[in-house]
Amino acid sequence: MRGRDAIAVAFRHPDGRILWDTERLDSGVHGSRWARLPLIRGLVVLYETLVVGTRWLVRSAGIQAEDEGVELGRGSIVLMLAITLAAGIGIFFLLPLFIASVATAGIPNEDQFVQHLVEGLVKVAIFLAYLAIIGQAPDIKRVFQYHGAEHMTIHALEAGDPLTPDAIRRYPTAHPRCGTEFLVVVIALSIVAFGLVGRQDPIVMVGSRILLIPVIAAVGYEILRWGARHRGNAIVRTIMWPGILVQKITTRQPTDAMIEVAIVSMEQALEADGEPLPEGSGTLARAPLPPPGAGLRTPEPDTPDAAGHPPRGLKQEAETVAPVTIDPPIPGV
Repeated sequence: MRGRDAIAVAFRHPDGRILWDTERLDSGVHGSRWARLPLIRGLVVLYETLVVGTRWLVRSAGIQAEDEGVELGRGSIVLMLAITLAAGIGIFFLLPLFIASVATAGIPNEDQFVQHLVEGLVKVAIFLAYLAIIGQAPDIKRVFQYHGAEHMTIHALEAGDPLTPDAIRRYPTAHPRCGTEFLVVVIALSIVAFGLVGRQDPIVMVGSRILLIPVIAAVGYEILRWGARHRGNAIVRTIMWPGILVQKITTRQPTDAMIEVAIVSMEQALEADGEPLPEGSGTLARAPLPPPGAGLRTPEPDTPDAAGHPPRGLKQEAETVAPVTIDPPIPGV
């Protein structure tokens, strides 16, 4: 969960415990006054998603790997991130351009609209097919369940309800500030932006697809914030509705154990920002995440943790470590 000045992460350790940690965002590039300016703040969030989010995903996987006696090296992490970025640009930006160029090769340059239309349709089809296909994998299904738990917890916080599984269970898994909705906005903007570039030499067209990504992301983030602020307007809801529909793929109903992980993450984000917890919250046991290499000793189940949260037995669903998602900020940010 991303708060105003910190990111909080929570993990379900294989032994059933919930571990948590926080990372401050009020220093360096995050703390700069420029980081809160329109357009610039979208790039900062993109950085957080790609770099900070990946770092915590790897740390999450490292907890599971430590339990299995495996060590993840820095080189493998950098290589994984580089391959992921290259594959994402290739599949979602360059492949649609290639398919559209081949399919419309015989159309005169004066009818550029046809190529852009084909490219846009191919891009949307690839995006939806990708989500639908990966969503069939058991591990990704669990990621989508945790994604739903995150959104349901944010809904409960916005409504002022206590952060408990029973209260959170009433809310939907979709949320208007979701990263999925951000991706839908980016795809729509890319169709418009690349249409303005027009049919050029192949090098120019490929280069524009890569160089315009930060610009499109920055503008897309501002549109997402605008849409969240004006969600009460029927026209705005209609415009942003595709993002909610796509979340039917990227979010699933979570288990209570998953909701508990989301609750701990939200509560630690609020505490890191110095915000009070809703009344009736803070009832779940949790333990701070030890530094890498410090080991993950299981505490006695009848011993309160360091933060004073009440103990709870370890008779929970022994899931593998929960992944981390970074959607746009929690309320008030």
